[in-house]
Amino acid sequence: MHRGRLFRRTLVYALGCGLLAIGLVPSAFAQCQLNSPSGKLKHVVYVEFDNVHFTRDNPNVPSDLEQMPNLLNFIKQNGTLDAGDHTVLISHTANDILTTEIGLYSDKHGIFIANSFGVFQTGNSSNIFFPSSFFYWTDKVSDITPATNDNTPALTTPEGKNVPAPWVPFTRAGCDVGAFSTANIVLERTPFDVQKVFGSGSQQANDPNAFDDFIGATIHCAIGSPICTKANGGVADLLPDEPGGYSGYNALFGLKYIAPALGGLADYQGNPITGFGAIDFDPLPAQTLAVVETMLKKGIPIVFAYIADAHDNHSGGGTFGPGEAGYVQQLKDYNTAFGTFFANLKAAGIDQSNTLFIFTPDEGDHFSADPPSPTNCDGVTTPCTYPPNPTTGAPGIGELDLFLNNVVAAAGDATTFSIHFDDAATTYVPGQPLPSDSTVRQLERTMAGLSVVNPHTGLPESLLGNGLGPELQGAIVDPVGQKLLHMNSAADPTREPTFTFFGDPNFFFETSSTNPSTTASVGTGFAWNHGDIQPEIGRTFIGIVGPGVRNLGVTEPDDFFTDHVDVRPTMMFLAGLKDDYKTDGRVILELLDRNVLPSSLHAHSDTLLQLGQIYKQINAPFGDLAKSTLKISTYAIESDTAGDAVYNNLENQIASWTDERDELTSQIKSMLEAAEFSGQPIDEQKAFHIVVEGQALLGEASFCASLPQVCAVF
Repeated sequence: MHRGRLFRRTLVYALGCGLLAIGLVPSAFAQCQLNSPSGKLKHVVYVEFDNVHFTRDNPNVPSDLEQMPNLLNFIKQNGTLDAGDHTVLISHTANDILTTEIGLYSDKHGIFIANSFGVFQTGNSSNIFFPSSFFYWTDKVSDITPATNDNTPALTTPEGKNVPAPWVPFTRAGCDVGAFSTANIVLERTPFDVQKVFGSGSQQANDPNAFDDFIGATIHCAIGSPICTKANGGVADLLPDEPGGYSGYNALFGLKYIAPALGGLADYQGNPITGFGAIDFDPLPAQTLAVVETMLKKGIPIVFAYIADAHDNHSGGGTFGPGEAGYVQQLKDYNTAFGTFFANLKAAGIDQSNTLFIFTPDEGDHFSADPPSPTNCDGVTTPCTYPPNPTTGAPGIGELDLFLNNVVAAAGDATTFSIHFDDAATTYVPGQPLPSDSTVRQLERTMAGLSVVNPHTGLPESLLGNGLGPELQGAIVDPVGQKLLHMNSAADPTREPTFTFFGDPNFFFETSSTNPSTTASVGTGFAWNHGDIQPEIGRTFIGIVGPGVRNLGVTEPDDFFTDHVDVRPTMMFLAGLKDDYKTDGRVILELLDRNVLPSSLHAHSDTLLQLGQIYKQINAPFGDLAKSTLKISTYAIESDTAGDAVYNNLENQIASWTDERDELTSQIKSMLEAAEFSGQPIDEQKAFHIVVEGQALLGEASFCASLPQVCAVF
């Protein structure tokens, strides 16, 4: 670099730091260099909701977003709400947040069961543990639960390396990245997260208020940022496995350091936000959006944040049903906070003209309850109530809690097993037996045949649901099917469940060694189940606004297919950056202004759209190939034929589809990424052949799903 230019830059930087000290310029000091195709992007705001819905849970009651018009109208008037987005499997908070943040399916990051994940103890597979899925980015499994003896990174690539971190492309571009209550990119648990970052003997690790002080909020800084100085509490931001290296970067961890560095934090009611204890990963919009606003105004141009669901009672505990007065009031409060947020940002010159806004939920939910009273209530003019069931006397709202091990034992199956508590029970049999083991096969058949009385209806209900019907309501898969669904870990096979039981979404499955009950009871504190495969759980939305985004209002769910992994590459494309790894997603071209597309995308847009859609249908956990696989796997596992011939033949069929799928998706990913991020044109003829092969694969799987008894004899 020319010496005079270097001197001038050094002088300007020093002047900027001096002005920063007296509060005259923002902390980022214009060092953030986004290379957006629009040339206008200055900020990125990514907000992930917990279980906020665009579609209605009761056709008479406006949905969550409909009762937040300040947010919904902002998206509709300035960008697009994609109503055809989908989650991954298992469709649960930790897994869905991770997948959206990094654009990788669960088999590429290792957390395919959430909010904890099962692990057979290394060296003794008779012991099974369930470490929490909420941990800091660089933790190992043994950091979370030492007894596992599992020293692989909790976030592990198929090669056994720590998964690349989502803030890195931004900090490498000179942009500070703020995070508030967002899974795994902030410190999550004490003491080991604090010990890992600050040192086991540090003052911070011995702080009696460590959770309040250091958990839940982080600023990952660019090199030279005046925010993450040692004087402000900055420490090294260590990512030892990051491709290309990552040294010289610092971060601030915790509100103890972040709040004073930003000149103080307060929610929209004026209450100071000085610690995380009162929030506890359950922040409301008036808190989260106030923090995001402050970070943006203080020059932190990239912010990731999380907002709690609106259906749980955040003031008195328990949960609400659609249209209940408390639910409606909370949504009014949410709406007010978004109105304040957008107005304050616009007054500060931060709006859709220079900022990319992304809003998406982790997953949807299935509501378990009696019908509301009155039946025509809408919640807005006529409040809904959910009185106790007049026949059974059971509470009107609540999931159906069931001790699955007791029901299995009562059916005559004495097999010991552990499960991840959920309505999708990932099941672990001690000793990690093979899928073909006779004990495992019998346990699968036993579970698939169970039924229990539903206290909301007083009628028996199959725990598996209608696994072979037109609308998939339940299914069962073992490791062969789990691999196609991206529910495995090549680097750490001790995490693989023996099988997964996608059950009736009204039930929440648990196990107990002390309570012998075999009947379902209404869990009054919880009523919104997720983790399962039903449409109300697996189909969500993406709201996206900003430079380069088309203003389409609301798209229909069937217009095109997207899922969580597509958010990341779309964000990177619009920011003009590139990850240091290959994502599993695609840039959502349907949402982008053609004026910002390079020639490699513009000239081949029709082919790319076809390629992108076939890619989704053969690869996504809620794509057509996955749906067919769930039906076929259920048929195979329920079968009981001589030599288990039906099971073996159909399992081999699924395995062959997985191999074919992997070969096709590898080619598609390379073609899409080259066109999206390297300006390389598409080979039209090759793309055509890939689309045809993908369609043939889908057709074969669909035929087998409709006539599995025919496919089983081939």
